[in-house]
Amino acid sequence: MSIRLNLKKLLRLYTIEEIDNFLDFFVSKSEKHIIWFLLRPLLKDVNDNLIAELAFASNSEYIITFNKKDFLGVENYGIQVIAPQEFLKILGE
Repeated sequence: MSIRLNLKKLLRLYTIEEIDNFLDFFVSKSEKHIIWFLLRPLLKDVNDNLIAELAFASNSEYIITFNKKDFLGVENYGIQVIAPQEFLKILGE
């Protein structure tokens, strides 16, 4: 339910075309990585652990999420957890 609410919020702020352009840009900068280092159990949720491992293995700077509290602890691995709005501000700098 919260994902739908957040999507509705995004759709009020951005057009479908703007969101599509952002996703195209995001994917164009992405690279495939093999997960070779398991951080588990770092987080309570198994799916969140997978995201943290992907971020670590790919040397990502950020995890972008509406649920920042779910990723407490990943900052110890040099990964910043930020909200989508924060990431968009960084892109605009």
